[in-house]
Amino acid sequence: MSDDLAGLDATAQAELVREGEASPLELVDAAIERCERVNPEVNAVIHTFFDRAREQAEGELPDGPFRGVPFLIKDLGSGAMAGDPLHMGMRVLKEAGFRMPMDSFLGHRFRDAGLVTIGKTNTPELGIQPTTEPEAYGATRNPWDPGRTAGGSSGGAAAAVATGIVPFAHASDGGGSIRIPSACCGLVGLKTTRQRITQGPLIGDFASGLAIDFAVTRSVRDAATLLDAIKGAAPGDPYVAPQPPRPYVEELVDDSGGLRVGMLTEPVLDLEVDPAVVAPVRETMDALESLGHTVTGEAPPMPDPAAIGLDPRWAFQVRYDAAQAATLTQLGFVLGRELGADDVEPLTWAMASAGWERSSADYLAAVGLHQGTSRMIAAWFDAGHDLLVTPALAELPPPLGTFDQSGPDPLDAFRRGEPMGVFTAIFNITGQPAISLPLAVSDDGIPIGVQIVAPFGREDLLLRVAAQLERAKPWAERRPAVWAGETAREAA
Repeated sequence: MSDDLAGLDATAQAELVREGEASPLELVDAAIERCERVNPEVNAVIHTFFDRAREQAEGELPDGPFRGVPFLIKDLGSGAMAGDPLHMGMRVLKEAGFRMPMDSFLGHRFRDAGLVTIGKTNTPELGIQPTTEPEAYGATRNPWDPGRTAGGSSGGAAAAVATGIVPFAHASDGGGSIRIPSACCGLVGLKTTRQRITQGPLIGDFASGLAIDFAVTRSVRDAATLLDAIKGAAPGDPYVAPQPPRPYVEELVDDSGGLRVGMLTEPVLDLEVDPAVVAPVRETMDALESLGHTVTGEAPPMPDPAAIGLDPRWAFQVRYDAAQAATLTQLGFVLGRELGADDVEPLTWAMASAGWERSSADYLAAVGLHQGTSRMIAAWFDAGHDLLVTPALAELPPPLGTFDQSGPDPLDAFRRGEPMGVFTAIFNITGQPAISLPLAVSDDGIPIGVQIVAPFGREDLLLRVAAQLERAKPWAERRPAVWAGETAREAA
């Protein structure tokens, strides 16, 4: 049964349970067997809860939409429950055997949806890099080409789903960390609107709202159903996203056209964009036009360095550096001592050190600049566009080792990540929802993601159009080189 289940999305697996064709324990046992068999090839899952998962599957599970479906939690931030390992890719936390001090609100919502967590997935240290190669746990390998990155920071989650270990998995995104690995591994990666999903009680709004939590999935319907199940604020959240006009699953059957769609293929930074990732954007525009939408080819205005007197990198770097400094300070409180350079990777220490050295005025100026950028882009949507289509990445997934931080300036590794996040991070800044869809494959069989962006609060538009594209340009039958099921790789 394990091989047969590997190709089913979470909705289909849950249907087997509802119809009495499989039990939750059978689904969980099959996922555990797949994990034990293929995880050594990709290094996606770093903590396992197999015995606990079997006990939960045999017990009374909540009657949620995914009752009995196996699941994985990213080893970073929200989603974990009290007592779970929480190492965030860090040697110092791994050596300390650190564990989640309390339940997360999101973890409860995953349980209420009926999900059974079988383990936790690999992530770069503190989720900083667009690749998953932490010193603490080693590199996660791309199932389509094990010599390439699976992306980051949700690379472990993406590799686990792409191989068929589980049908979907928890992920988070502070600059592209859902969309980047989804693009690398051929998955659906939805970054929700800022604060659509609570991150409490440990997190209010990380780095003033840059980061969100959700999942990586293989199907659009899984993304819509899961979002319906876990969305919404919790007590104490600093602010909330606007409510959708109707349940997200209702968007899946809406074939209406009439949306006005722009296109952006030139990034805000002065970077080369691989023609291989641009061609699918143009093909997607053609597909949207055939589906009854109006494509304009117009792009929103982007910040002009000459006008603000700053490199656009500055504000994002300030906010990210501050986030690492704040995290290390907080971890020092928890561990009972200040952390030093020997406790963390070189890039983490370089960014945290810069964060400690900068002033609070720098931080507020960076947030202010980003708020101005958000208004500029929001005005473009408000003036008549419903969606924007871009490449997900500016390049194909590079080889493992590309983001080496052992050189004289560890920040070179962060800068090398710019082609991976140049089209994604801007929408963490604006807080808008964006989705990466696996709409193409390169000449050598590597997935290519296309990003679609909607106005603030309009995941409904993204999911509606994503479902239309999934029907028009299906990807469900593609299989990577490392696959837990029976079907060999099929590149389409």
